[in-house]
Amino acid sequence: MRREIRFAGFGGQGIILAGLVTGRAAALHDGREAIVTQSYGPEARGGACSAQVVLDDAPIDYPMVTRPDVLVVMSQEAAQRYTADLADDCAVLIDRDLVELRPQPGWKLYAIPATALAERLGNRMAANVVMLGFFTAVTNLVSREAMEAAVRESVRERFIELNLRAFDAGYRYYREEAAS
Repeated sequence: MRREIRFAGFGGQGIILAGLVTGRAAALHDGREAIVTQSYGPEARGGACSAQVVLDDAPIDYPMVTRPDVLVVMSQEAAQRYTADLADDCAVLIDRDLVELRPQPGWKLYAIPATALAERLGNRMAANVVMLGFFTAVTNLVSREAMEAAVRESVRERFIELNLRAFDAGYRYYREEAAS
Protein backbone atom coordinates (compact mmCIF):
# COMPACT_ATOMS: atom_id res chain seq x y z
CA MET A 1 0.00 0.00 0.00
CA ARG A 2 1.37 3.42 -0.99
CA ARG A 3 2.33 5.73 1.88
CA GLU A 4 3.62 9.26 1.48
CA ILE A 5 5.87 10.83 4.13
CA ARG A 6 7.30 14.33 4.37
CA PHE A 7 10.09 15.29 6.77
CA ALA A 8 10.39 19.06 7.06
CA GLY A 9 12.48 21.54 8.98
CA PHE A 10 15.44 23.80 8.33
CA GLY A 11 18.85 23.08 6.89
CA GLY A 12 21.25 21.68 9.46
CA GLN A 13 18.67 19.62 11.36
CA GLY A 14 19.35 16.40 9.45
CA ILE A 15 15.98 16.41 7.67
CA ILE A 16 17.39 15.02 4.43
CA LEU A 17 19.29 12.32 6.34
CA ALA A 18 16.04 11.32 8.09
CA GLY A 19 14.38 10.81 4.71
CA LEU A 20 17.34 8.88 3.34
CA VAL A 21 17.50 6.61 6.39
CA THR A 22 13.77 5.89 6.11
CA GLY A 23 14.02 5.06 2.39
CA ARG A 24 17.09 2.88 2.96
CA ALA A 25 15.44 1.03 5.83
CA ALA A 26 12.31 0.30 3.83
CA ALA A 27 14.04 -0.68 0.57
CA LEU A 28 17.13 -2.52 1.77
CA HIS A 29 15.97 -4.04 5.03
CA ASP A 30 12.18 -4.38 4.87
CA GLY A 31 12.04 -5.36 1.19
CA ARG A 32 9.66 -2.56 0.16
CA GLU A 33 9.73 -0.12 -2.70
CA ALA A 34 10.96 3.36 -1.71
CA ILE A 35 11.73 6.65 -3.41
CA VAL A 36 13.28 9.63 -1.64
CA THR A 37 13.32 13.16 -3.04
CA GLN A 38 14.49 16.32 -1.36
CA SER A 39 14.28 20.08 -1.61
CA TYR A 40 16.38 22.81 -0.07
CA GLY A 41 15.92 26.52 0.39
CA PRO A 42 18.60 28.78 -1.10
CA GLU A 43 20.54 28.82 2.18
CA ALA A 44 22.84 25.95 3.12
CA ARG A 45 21.88 26.09 6.81
CA GLY A 46 18.84 27.67 8.34
CA GLY A 47 16.73 27.67 5.17
CA ALA A 48 13.68 25.52 4.67
CA CYS A 49 14.27 21.95 3.54
CA SER A 50 12.24 18.80 3.18
CA ALA A 51 12.63 15.15 2.29
CA GLN A 52 9.77 13.29 0.68
CA VAL A 53 9.55 9.52 0.95
CA VAL A 54 7.14 7.31 -0.96
CA LEU A 55 6.81 3.73 0.29
CA ASP A 56 4.86 0.96 -1.42
CA ASP A 57 4.66 -2.81 -1.61
CA ALA A 58 4.40 -2.59 -5.41
CA PRO A 59 6.50 -0.66 -7.93
CA ILE A 60 6.04 3.09 -7.47
CA ASP A 61 4.50 4.72 -10.53
CA TYR A 62 4.74 8.35 -9.38
CA PRO A 63 7.69 9.44 -7.24
CA MET A 64 6.34 12.68 -5.76
CA VAL A 65 4.52 13.22 -2.47
CA THR A 66 1.19 14.90 -3.17
CA ARG A 67 -0.82 14.42 0.05
CA PRO A 68 1.35 13.15 2.89
CA ASP A 69 0.02 10.40 5.13
CA VAL A 70 2.73 11.35 7.63
CA LEU A 71 4.24 14.78 8.20
CA VAL A 72 7.26 15.12 10.47
CA VAL A 73 7.88 18.77 11.37
CA MET A 74 10.95 20.11 13.14
CA SER A 75 10.59 23.89 12.63
CA GLN A 76 7.79 26.43 12.86
CA GLU A 77 8.43 27.64 9.31
CA ALA A 78 8.01 24.08 8.04
CA ALA A 79 4.77 23.75 10.00
CA GLN A 80 3.40 26.85 8.31
CA ARG A 81 4.58 25.76 4.89
CA TYR A 82 3.62 22.07 4.80
CA THR A 83 0.37 21.59 6.73
CA ALA A 84 -2.01 22.61 3.92
CA ASP A 85 -1.97 19.50 1.71
CA LEU A 86 -2.25 16.63 4.19
CA ALA A 87 -4.15 13.41 3.57
CA ASP A 88 -7.19 12.54 5.64
CA ASP A 89 -6.13 10.94 8.93
CA CYS A 90 -2.60 12.26 8.51
CA ALA A 91 -0.20 11.61 11.38
CA VAL A 92 1.59 14.87 12.21
CA LEU A 93 4.71 14.46 14.34
CA ILE A 94 6.29 17.58 15.82
CA ASP A 95 9.26 18.55 17.93
CA ARG A 96 7.15 20.17 20.63
CA ASP A 97 9.91 22.54 21.75
CA LEU A 98 10.35 23.99 18.26
CA VAL A 99 6.87 23.74 16.74
CA GLU A 100 3.54 24.99 17.96
CA LEU A 101 0.53 23.51 16.16
CA ARG A 102 -3.09 23.14 17.05
CA PRO A 103 -4.66 19.84 16.03
CA GLN A 104 -6.88 20.12 12.99
CA PRO A 105 -9.82 17.89 12.04
CA GLY A 106 -8.49 14.76 10.36
CA TRP A 107 -5.03 15.00 11.92
CA LYS A 108 -3.50 12.75 14.52
CA LEU A 109 -1.03 15.02 16.29
CA TYR A 110 1.96 13.50 18.12
CA ALA A 111 4.52 15.62 19.99
CA ILE A 112 7.96 14.78 21.34
CA PRO A 113 10.70 16.98 22.82
CA ALA A 114 13.18 15.60 20.27
CA THR A 115 15.78 18.34 20.58
CA ALA A 116 15.66 18.27 24.39
CA LEU A 117 16.07 14.48 24.41
CA ALA A 118 19.04 14.77 22.04
CA GLU A 119 20.60 17.42 24.28
CA ARG A 120 20.27 15.05 27.25
CA LEU A 121 22.20 12.48 25.22
CA GLY A 122 24.96 15.03 24.73
CA ASN A 123 24.37 16.24 21.16
CA ARG A 124 21.38 18.23 19.93
CA MET A 125 22.33 17.27 16.36
CA ALA A 126 20.87 13.82 17.07
CA ALA A 127 17.34 15.28 17.31
CA ASN A 128 16.56 14.00 13.81
CA VAL A 129 17.35 10.44 14.88
CA VAL A 130 15.31 10.86 18.07
CA MET A 131 12.48 11.84 15.74
CA LEU A 132 13.14 8.77 13.56
CA GLY A 133 12.70 6.53 16.60
CA PHE A 134 9.46 8.32 17.45
CA PHE A 135 8.31 8.12 13.80
CA THR A 136 9.03 4.37 13.74
CA ALA A 137 7.05 3.71 16.92
CA VAL A 138 4.11 5.93 15.94
CA THR A 139 3.64 4.79 12.35
CA ASN A 140 4.92 1.20 12.11
CA LEU A 141 5.62 1.92 8.43
CA VAL A 142 9.17 0.60 8.72
CA SER A 143 10.37 -1.98 11.23
CA ARG A 144 12.53 -0.96 14.16
CA GLU A 145 15.22 -3.42 13.11
CA ALA A 146 15.34 -1.99 9.58
CA MET A 147 15.59 1.58 10.85
CA GLU A 148 18.36 0.72 13.30
CA ALA A 149 20.30 -1.04 10.54
CA ALA A 150 19.85 1.97 8.24
CA VAL A 151 21.00 4.34 10.98
CA ARG A 152 24.16 2.24 11.45
CA GLU A 153 24.85 2.39 7.71
CA SER A 154 24.08 6.09 7.30
CA VAL A 155 26.07 7.86 10.01
CA ARG A 156 29.79 8.16 10.60
CA GLU A 157 31.23 5.32 12.62
CA ARG A 158 32.12 7.55 15.58
CA PHE A 159 28.46 8.64 15.87
CA ILE A 160 26.78 5.23 15.55
CA GLU A 161 26.40 4.61 19.29
CA LEU A 162 25.03 8.12 19.95
CA ASN A 163 22.54 7.80 17.12
CA LEU A 164 21.35 4.36 18.20
CA ARG A 165 20.76 5.76 21.71
CA ALA A 166 18.92 8.71 20.14
CA PHE A 167 16.76 6.36 18.08
CA ASP A 168 15.95 4.30 21.17
CA ALA A 169 15.07 7.45 23.16
CA GLY A 170 12.52 8.51 20.53
CA TYR A 171 11.10 5.02 20.18
CA ARG A 172 10.76 4.57 23.95
CA TYR A 173 9.26 8.04 24.38
CA TYR A 174 6.28 7.06 22.25
CA ARG A 175 5.92 3.63 23.84
CA GLU A 176 6.02 5.08 27.35
CA GLU A 177 3.70 8.00 26.54
CA ALA A 178 1.20 5.73 24.77
CA ALA A 179 1.16 3.32 27.70
CA SER A 180 0.25 6.06 30.17
